[in-house]
Amino acid sequence: MSTIRTFRTPLAAAALSLFACAVFAQTPTPRIDARQAKQEARIDQGVASGELTRRETARLDAQQHRIDRVENRAQADGTVTAAEKARVAHLQNKASRDIRRQKHDRQEAAGR
Repeated sequence: MSTIRTFRTPLAAAALSLFACAVFAQTPTPRIDARQAKQEARIDQGVASGELTRRETARLDAQQHRIDRVENRAQADGTVTAAEKARVAHLQNKASRDIRRQKHDRQEAAGR
């Protein structure tokens, strides 16, 4: 079972990276999108290594989803202002800190 999970996570991250590259060329916020993809890959890696518990993963995923919603609202009118970019960057900075804290808090997922 763990062999399948270990193989599936890097495969999913690679697929996400390929998909993300295609999407970045079409969006007005390629840096935001690239950073979002990297943070999601960090979360996936934490799950695969057992550094993140289910609860931590759920919270981090919800946080990423909120950032996506803020970004989508910023893009809704077709223009992303500097203030909107700064807001998203602030949320991403906080998410990055949260990911690091959760991955290094010495809690392990059950079964590890």
